[in-house]
Amino acid sequence: MIGELMPETVVCAEAFEDRDEEALFPEERRVLGQAVERRRREFTTVRACARQALAGLGLPPAPVLPGVRNTPQWPTGVVGSMTHCDGYRAAALARASDVTAVGIDAEPDGPLRPGVLESIALPRELAWARTASPVPVHRDRLLFSAKECVYKAWFPMMRSELDFEDAEITFSQAAGPGPGAHGAFHARILRPARNSLGQQVGSFSGRWSARRGLLVTAIVLAAPS
Repeated sequence: MIGELMPETVVCAEAFEDRDEEALFPEERRVLGQAVERRRREFTTVRACARQALAGLGLPPAPVLPGVRNTPQWPTGVVGSMTHCDGYRAAALARASDVTAVGIDAEPDGPLRPGVLESIALPRELAWARTASPVPVHRDRLLFSAKECVYKAWFPMMRSELDFEDAEITFSQAAGPGPGAHGAFHARILRPARNSLGQQVGSFSGRWSARRGLLVTAIVLAAPS
């Protein structure tokens, strides 16, 4: 699903079933420690996806350890993002010479818990999320996913926090094949800044898809030519 939202410069891998824990590097097993079974499954499988994507870039397998704010630590010269939710794991990677930032997020296509929407949405976003959708997609969850996606693209590149209220999201929507839907979104950063490459980052353009009971969102910021 996630690969359909990406340009050719980004290599994606996804899984709908979990992988065996033996595929982990020793360093990754140490990070897991005494984690519960659910955490172990998602941690293991999303890293198997990451190594599949590394292979797609022509790179050898490598451990993927969590860094500051759990941001994945990629091999030198690689940028990427990982996501997992019930029934889905994915990784998206690119060479830093082609792409400055990648953000992906996956969520179950169901309503948010009571009170969550009000805690993440700006007034115009709240009005949009509460408007009936012409296709069967939970708008509140789609908004949440897009905001998560923005943060995953922002933080590894900028190394600064971005709160839910610091990005305003607007969506476009189109009917997709069968029961699904797809579209695009635009994120306006309300406190823009420059990254280490000198790019002024004041907005992101992203894409989204809804299918198989899942919502996926993706952002790619191309490297400056």
